[in-house]
Amino acid sequence: MTSSMESASDQVEDTGALQEPPDPLRWWSLLAVSLATFMTYLDLNVINVAIPTIQRSLHLSEAGLEWIVSSYLLTLAGLLLAGGRLADAFGRRRLYMIGLIIFTLSSLSAGLAGNGGVLIGSRAVQGVGAALLTPATLAIITSTFTDLKERTSAIGLWTVSAAVGLALGPVTGGLITQNIRWGWIFLINVPIGVVTLAMSVKTVRESRASESKLSLDVGGLVTSAIALFTITYALIEGNDAGWSSAKIVTAFVVAAIATVVFFAIEARAVEPMVNLRLFRIRQFTGGISTQMIWAFGGLAIYFFTSMYLQNVLGFSPSKAGLLFVPMAFALAAFAGFSTLMEGWIGGFRTVSLGMVMMTVGLIMLNMHNEHATFASLLPCLIVLGGGMGIMNVPMTNAVMQNTPEAQAGVASALLNDAREVAGLLGITIIGATLRSKQNSELRSGSSPSHAFLSGYHIGLWVATALVAVGIFFTYVMLRPSKNAIPAQLS
Repeated sequence: MTSSMESASDQVEDTGALQEPPDPLRWWSLLAVSLATFMTYLDLNVINVAIPTIQRSLHLSEAGLEWIVSSYLLTLAGLLLAGGRLADAFGRRRLYMIGLIIFTLSSLSAGLAGNGGVLIGSRAVQGVGAALLTPATLAIITSTFTDLKERTSAIGLWTVSAAVGLALGPVTGGLITQNIRWGWIFLINVPIGVVTLAMSVKTVRESRASESKLSLDVGGLVTSAIALFTITYALIEGNDAGWSSAKIVTAFVVAAIATVVFFAIEARAVEPMVNLRLFRIRQFTGGISTQMIWAFGGLAIYFFTSMYLQNVLGFSPSKAGLLFVPMAFALAAFAGFSTLMEGWIGGFRTVSLGMVMMTVGLIMLNMHNEHATFASLLPCLIVLGGGMGIMNVPMTNAVMQNTPEAQAGVASALLNDAREVAGLLGITIIGATLRSKQNSELRSGSSPSHAFLSGYHIGLWVATALVAVGIFFTYVMLRPSKNAIPAQLS
């Protein structure tokens, strides 16, 4: 075990050295995997503003409506880690292509769905496709770009594609729903998917773990999937079903047991799915933890700010979505700038600076009330988006550059799962805080909009406090280590 990890770690240590001529098609390969990433992130929230229209069209119940949104996230979060491991074992290009085909075909099925069952099933299959291709994309970038400076730039562009997809989801969904037919929020993925597939066939080269017979670690695959499925299900359904209800308590218990069994299996496995020694590397653990901190605060506030814009300020879905577009451009611009910042002041300082900007943006946002305007909110979201952009690239680098090549797919999956689960956890906890204050205000006679605003402000302060703590956490945890990676994994 030790020798295999040392040999894999030696590959990481030598990553910066060019062992072979750079792939002449590497930038086209980056474009292909970035387009695929853009699609999967777009589909995380493109459906939100189309929900009322879909409900009327398909005559759906409230429960069915919720599962149209939740089914995609449930299969995505539940299978990401398994997808990363399969990519490392069987080839990143192979799993990426399979995932892309599944995602494109299920998008076609979702767009043509004539009833709720077909749409929910198609969304679940979309999540499977996204879970296979998403971790493979970052692993492909890591193996394709052998020069560290180029890799940093490539990861920056990949981050931009994800952020733009996430931010454009609401406005894209709103414009399509209002002007065409709701099915086209999924059908637009089909031509993009076909073009991406054709481009990938020509430009994406195969890579996999250096061990020729890498074990699948079936026990790790199964227990990780069970743990992630059940915790995601509990966080999605807990508020509506009741946190003390039998099915939610059971889901949490199953998740806890599966997690304990997973770690026990990984600690004893000869070829573990996730080598637990990776977490001895401070920068690796710091990067994963940083992802969770910003996702907990940032994604939750993204969710509740959308509600604030529509429920308190009376914005239409399209106008609310449009406000997030400058935020996406700020994220993209600062993500590109962060590659320069990382070279000037170091990755750990750059991430901390991003946390500072996020904290300032959240404080600015919290100064607004029911009289806020599009123009007054714009600077807040630009600062917030800039903070997210400037920290994401060096944070991702901290994880991927401290990961043996054999575990690149799993590391990418861990990063993505950390974001999804922490984002759900943030929505749950901040949402509970918001609703508690909201209900208190309603009982005291406040109007519904004022009650929501009071709860929203409390939720903002919770997110602000967490991100502010993250400033110091990232500064310490992401500081470069004096020890070589092989020594820490041996």
